[in-house]
Amino acid sequence: MRPTVILFFIFFLSVFSCKTNQILPDPLKAGWKGESVCQLIKENKSVRVLKCTFPPNVGHERHFHAPHFGYTLAGSKFRMKDTTGVKEIQVLTGSDFYSKGTEWHEVLNIGDSTAVFLIVEPK
Repeated sequence: MRPTVILFFIFFLSVFSCKTNQILPDPLKAGWKGESVCQLIKENKSVRVLKCTFPPNVGHERHFHAPHFGYTLAGSKFRMKDTTGVKEIQVLTGSDFYSKGTEWHEVLNIGDSTAVFLIVEPK
């Protein structure tokens, strides 16, 4: 075989045999249909705090989470999709949660009220 054919073959295999890793945004950069849903409340060398607001029929496109604590300022009903499948959950006002991190998920507010969350990410 000629060297150019061999190089092309190697290039072809390297491009088409490798899986591409999709890089997902974090919750601040992810939005809904091009619009932000989270705003930065506080950030310093120890913590980042986000306030995320979801009116009815607004969600959060696919994103990842670092370890974080969440507090629900105003609840609603959500459809959530992640590595375990799709589920619908009622999130109550005043509820809280802790996550060791999320590889990816996406959510949609399917309730009739605006939901608001504080997300606290230790650094």
